[in-house]
Parts: sequence; C-alpha cells; structure tokens
Amino acid sequence: MPHGKLRTVACSIRQCGWLAAMTLLGSLAACTSMNPEAMTADAHADAAWVIIGSGNQAIARANTQSANCPLIDINGKLTPMTLRAAAGTIPLRPTSSNAADSKPSTFSTNTCEALLPPDATHAAIGSRVLPLPKTNPQRIVILGDTGCRMKKTDNLYQGCSDPVAWPFPTIAAAAARLKPDLVLHVGDYHYRETPCAAGIDGCKDSPWGYGSDTWDADLLQPGAPLLAAAPWIAVRGNHEECARAGQGWFRYLDPNPYERQRSCDDKANDDEANYTEPYAVNLGIDTQLIVFDSAKSGQTALPPTDPQYIKYRAQFESVGRFAAKPGVTSIFTSHHPVLGFVLYKGSAPSGFGAALQSVMNSLYPGRYFPPEVQIAIHGHVHGFQAINFSSAHPATFVAGNGGDHADPGFPDPFPANTSPAAGVTLESIIHTRKYGFMVMDRQGSSWVYQAYDRDSVLMARCSMVTSVAASGKIHCEKTAALVP
Repeated sequence: MPHGKLRTVACSIRQCGWLAAMTLLGSLAACTSMNPEAMTADAHADAAWVIIGSGNQAIARANTQSANCPLIDINGKLTPMTLRAAAGTIPLRPTSSNAADSKPSTFSTNTCEALLPPDATHAAIGSRVLPLPKTNPQRIVILGDTGCRMKKTDNLYQGCSDPVAWPFPTIAAAAARLKPDLVLHVGDYHYRETPCAAGIDGCKDSPWGYGSDTWDADLLQPGAPLLAAAPWIAVRGNHEECARAGQGWFRYLDPNPYERQRSCDDKANDDEANYTEPYAVNLGIDTQLIVFDSAKSGQTALPPTDPQYIKYRAQFESVGRFAAKPGVTSIFTSHHPVLGFVLYKGSAPSGFGAALQSVMNSLYPGRYFPPEVQIAIHGHVHGFQAINFSSAHPATFVAGNGGDHADPGFPDPFPANTSPAAGVTLESIIHTRKYGFMVMDRQGSSWVYQAYDRDSVLMARCSMVTSVAASGKIHCEKTAALVP
C-alpha cells in the first residue's frame, strides 16, 4: 500500500474518532488479508476476552501466535479482527526496579481486536464463544489486586504455584460460577516484577517482568473462567503505570485505541501515557459507573501548581459532568481509595488518598465527590472494607483482596473517631483481610453488595438505604464467615 494511504489511516484514528477509524481499519484488513491463512482457522485465539469502554462500547480482544488476526463471527458474519499491537520485544526502558532486576518486555503474541455492535447477539472466535454485554445487568462481580507478588525490594515472594498462598485462580473460578453479567476489576492485575529468589519453592521458575508470559501467568490463564463468563470493566492500578506493567495494560485492557505515544514503550511519553480520561458505563437506565485512572496517584496532598494536580482537576471536572446526568445513581471507581483506610506496620488505621482528596476538595469543598455520587468502589489496600459515613459522603467499598499478599488486618473493634479525611465522620465499617470478591446484585432500582470469601461463602451483605435523606448510605450485616 502507498505510504500516503497509511498516513490517511493514521489521521483518521486521531481525527475521526475510534468507531470510524476502526471501521476503516476493518475494511483495510478485509482488503489486505484475503490470503488463505487469514481466512482459515489457522489464525486462532490463544486467549480472548471482552472489554467495556466509554459509552458501553464492547471490544473483543484476542491474542494469537498466528501471523494474521483471527476471524470473528458476529451474528453469523465472519470478519477479520484488526491488529491492535504486534508481537515483539520492546527495548528495555526504565522501570520501578533496579536495572539489574529488569529486562526488555517480550510479547510473544499479536493482540487483535474488533468492536462489537450494540445489536450483537452472538460473537465467537473459532469455537470460543465470547460473553456479550447486557443492557440491564443484574449481577456484577467486583475484585481487585489479583496478581502474585514477586518483588525484590519488598523481599516478598508469594507461592504462585500454591492455591492457598495465591488464591486468585480459585477466586476467579468461584466468581465465574455465580454467572455474572459483568465484571469490574478495580486494578493491579500484575505483580511478578522481579525473579523469584533462590530457595523459594513457591515461585520457582515463575515468569517475571512485564512481557506476555507474566501477563499470561498473572491474569489471562488463571482468570480465564471469569474472562469467559462476562465482559470486563478494567480499572487501571498503580501496578499498570508506565514504569511497571503499563505496556501490557495498553495492549490488553485499556479500552481506548492503541497509540505508540500511549504505549508506555518510551519513557519520554510517560507524562501522557500515565493518565487516561475518565469515562462512564451505563448499568441499565438508572445507574452508571464512572471509571477514573488513578495509576500515578501518590499519598501526599498536591499543590495547585503541580502538573498532576492540573491534570487530575480537569479530569475530575469531567467526572462532575458525568455525575450530573439526571435520574441516574452514580458509582465512582478508581484503584486508589479516596475515603478508605490503610494500616501501616506499627501504626493505627489512617486515611488514604491525600493526593486525590486535595484535588477533589478544590471542586467539591468538604464532600470531595460530586453530590450525585452515592457509592465509591476501590482496590489498592489488600483487604475488604465496607464503610458508611454519618457525614454527607458516599459509602465506600474497598475490594483489594483478590489474591495478592494480604495487608495487615485492622483492629476489631475499629478505633473510634478515626477519619479518612478532614470533615469526614465514620459511622460504621466492616472489614477483613480474608481473600475473596464482591458481588453487586440488582434489587429493583437499587443494588445489594455482598462480600464472599475465596470459596464463595458469604461474609457480609450491604444494602442501600433508599430514602432521599439517607442518600449514599448503606446498611451492612456480617456473617460468621467474616473475621478481621
């Protein structure tokens, strides 16, 4: 193809929007991939899943070792998928680890994708049937912080081959058996950053680094039952920032078009690639989920002149516009908690999220969130929390107990008069460091939030208080299975 036409395609991606560009690329693929291999089952999928992005756009993704992208059957029509990111080895870039404990990222498969139209009733790649989104989901699985930690600077190595030490495969299978309509992962999919230390049998011979072998081991293989059960909304965690597993994040999970300057391959582009715009996903006609990328958020308040403050403030203005949608309950989700708690060794429980709080408080003084946000859901802290406030702040869930090394448990009873931020008054908290996941079940125009342990045993059940005066409040009941 002449170079001028290639430039035309690139301009279309930047100027015409993703849907038009993907249609153009799909036509291009159809014109240029009519060789026998592309049009046969030889181009198969080694892994396949569905991501939900802005405006409820469903995107089918697949990894393949074939030279061409596979065909996807949508409503009985076979269409070539388009190449999102090619296989190859990315030159070593600076990482969060020392240079001696880092290596270039090798991706052994091509990652392909296809937009799924709203009227899709069937989608399959070969014999692999893909899950499709529902316009009015009834059950949503929520989990986060699922990878197996191997990190030299922490001197912490989980037993990745031991289902007790690293229970994410068990959790993914258990959650899949509950037949969700949607999965919300609140970030941190990848934890195998440095080689397993000598003499530790639990992670011996495990892949490490940021290439496809580690993504396969930490997410795509153990998470396969849950990836096959329902489409995913993927929240970006700090382990997916550019100096860590950002390259795989943009290949596999980010719902936006793949662009070289937003691939995390080149450190020179990190200031752009470490931030993505928030977006909203409708959960039926009465609820929406607002997704915020907090991957680079720190733990200290930001001055208004800080470049990160400026970026985040503009993005929280967008959050406010989403939340202002009339007649809709808004749920805010980010990896880092805004009004959650953390316990550092040798200290008492404290609030977490000063960086985000400093920006949000400038827009919504004292409340931090737009008034229409009634629920916040996060990860990052490796445990489960269900938090209710007597002050006018949205109830908060932390679901960071999906498999990574558990954080220390909070004291029980929780210390009185502990606050996560200025002006915020705690009313009640249910918490545990036990591994598990959450489920949102629709109850009329509201939702019930349930916490399960790794074996699907119910630990706690929280329902929304539906009166207008109690907007953003939950009532929780715990079972004997929940222990701190």
